[in-house]
Amino acid sequence: MKTTDLIRTAFANTFRNKLRTTLTVLALFIGAFTLTLTTALGAGVSDYVTKQVASLGANDVFLISKASTATATDSGPQEYDPATSSPGTGTSNPLTGQAGTLTDSDILTLASIDGLRDVNPVSTVAIDYVEIGGSDKYQFTIAPTSSIAQADLAAGEQLDSSRSAYQVILPEDYVDPLGLDGNEEAVGATLTLGFTDLTGVQHTETATIVGVSNTSLLSAGAGANSALVAAIAEEQKAGSSAPDRYQVAVAYFDADASGAQITQLKEEIADAGMSAQTIEDQLGVVQTIITGITGVLNAFAIIALLAAAFGIVNTLLMSVQERTREIGLMKAMGMGSGRIFTLFSLEAAVIGFLGSALGVLVAIAVGLPLNGALASGPLSGLSGLNLLLFQPSGIIGVIALIVVIAFLAGTLPARRAAKKNPIDALRYE
Repeated sequence: MKTTDLIRTAFANTFRNKLRTTLTVLALFIGAFTLTLTTALGAGVSDYVTKQVASLGANDVFLISKASTATATDSGPQEYDPATSSPGTGTSNPLTGQAGTLTDSDILTLASIDGLRDVNPVSTVAIDYVEIGGSDKYQFTIAPTSSIAQADLAAGEQLDSSRSAYQVILPEDYVDPLGLDGNEEAVGATLTLGFTDLTGVQHTETATIVGVSNTSLLSAGAGANSALVAAIAEEQKAGSSAPDRYQVAVAYFDADASGAQITQLKEEIADAGMSAQTIEDQLGVVQTIITGITGVLNAFAIIALLAAAFGIVNTLLMSVQERTREIGLMKAMGMGSGRIFTLFSLEAAVIGFLGSALGVLVAIAVGLPLNGALASGPLSGLSGLNLLLFQPSGIIGVIALIVVIAFLAGTLPARRAAKKNPIDALRYE
């Protein structure tokens, strides 16, 4: 019997007992459906995180700090109240000399480390509030690295650090509260920023909104160009002779540096009382969490598939028992044990393919409309999030995995069929 004849016969034999085969296929369908959705969920969230992590546009950059720059934020901007909001509510005040900020001495220490170059501190400012044309005032935070990072824009353009004009990128969730008609209309508007100096005197600066950034789970604040940050930092010092303080510094290293060399640089920076992270490090922490969550979800799908594998074993063992005389006849006509083993193994693979293909198709049919509903509903505030991302590699991987599991499950009954003695099989009643 040729290979094509074996495949054709395997497909035909699969449906000799339609009810039994259907129930086995449905068991595989459940596992394939679950595994496809969890795989798509992991791919969708990972893709969103990759796009949202602030990028300096290079893989040879360290962000160096003495403390984490992450800040917890509630949903949307918080209204500013001078009676309850302390100066610099938007971020911890970097001018008071608290632990966790870098000094000029730290910058000199970093510059002396062999392998680091272009070490530049990033000035940090504490903003009390923002308003537009007498609107309500809202608490405001400028991300420490916004002047050198790329924003995920909903409208407008990126900051231009070479410009002397003051520029701001406004988070999308500030557009409506500040009385702006939309993202596009917000670009070009003049924003007023209020802040307090070391003596307690409040000042204001105006800046032009050049872009509006999408709302993001990873958002760390608004963006401001170097000229605006430097101007506010100078005014906040109010002529004080206190040393400059920086929340983070940027340092470059050799783009061709090996993993061991990068690790050594991190250790030297740690010995100096600071910590360094690359963009890959920042992404890796989030990806590890996502991988852990999707791994747990995938485990449930794998359990369902293992249960279905026992169903395949049971189905084919019963099939072997029912077709004992047929197996004896095939052997008597010259069909070898290897061909019989292949035939029954192929029947198991066919069942696996049918169950996986059906599960994947239904998962996609359910997932695509669900994506649209979530994007326009509960997740409408997270622009660019495609919660369920069905990638061809993921779909093919799910089908291949289930076919392999089914094939392996079929080897036991296939081996039993191949070992049957033709004379005994022909006598079987």
